[in-house]
Amino acid sequence: MWLTFSFASIFTGAFAGLLNLTPIDENIFPQTYVQTVSGQFQPGGLVAMQLQKGVSLRVDGAEIKQDNGLIVFGFGRDAGEQTKLVFSKQGKQHIIHKPLLARTYETQYIEGVAPEYVTPPPAVLQRIKQENALKRAARRGQLAKAQFTNGFQWPLTGRMSGVYGSQRIFNGQPRRPHFGVDIVAAKGTPVKSMADGKVTLAQKNMYYEGGLVFIDHGLDIISAYLHLSEISVKRGDRVRAGDMIGRVGSGGRSTGAHLDWRVYWRDKHIDPVLLVGEQPARDNQ
Repeated sequence: MWLTFSFASIFTGAFAGLLNLTPIDENIFPQTYVQTVSGQFQPGGLVAMQLQKGVSLRVDGAEIKQDNGLIVFGFGRDAGEQTKLVFSKQGKQHIIHKPLLARTYETQYIEGVAPEYVTPPPAVLQRIKQENALKRAARRGQLAKAQFTNGFQWPLTGRMSGVYGSQRIFNGQPRRPHFGVDIVAAKGTPVKSMADGKVTLAQKNMYYEGGLVFIDHGLDIISAYLHLSEISVKRGDRVRAGDMIGRVGSGGRSTGAHLDWRVYWRDKHIDPVLLVGEQPARDNQ
């Protein structure tokens, strides 16, 4: 069952059901500073809060953007044991040291990867460097207003062949952990935007990702869609939740047709499944 995030009456129409995150009812969040809070204080988790008027928040020393008091912040795969929240209002501060739930990850062994995608040859290193710069620029949150007023949704449904956080072993060689969710689907299956937003990258034939799309959803939340065979949007396009942005493929470092779906908050990798919950009934595609 999906639980909804409840805001003050001014947000009821626009933000009802935002993120479908689990409400948190803890007295450590004083009503003087926080109206409501939901989400997951754990690695890969995202937290949403509606702050009282005039309140600001720093998380682990970083100032958090807000849209009419609405804020979101997240935790990466290897977040520590706790986070420090500093609420400020009219010269006063309230500090909370909030423990993070521990989390364990799978080890995934993947065979049959082309050797050049496990250890790239020197001839492509400059290309990879240039593509990494493109991705970094596209992941810088540009939109100050929350675009996800209709909530988040699965970009497609299907068997999950890879999960968030798993340690990847390609052809017997350890590599970086997997930071997304792999969803198996036939080549050409439509891929949809998980929420309203603005396209910040729409690039074909990336070395590792094949067809790649990034979408900015506001407040530093970015989603990414990898290994696309076709891209149906361009940089700067505005999209709505459920709009088709491309089609499933198997370009780049991939051993079969699937979507690698990722979500970022700033430089943190967020677990997409924690945003949307279990898959709905399969799409009729």
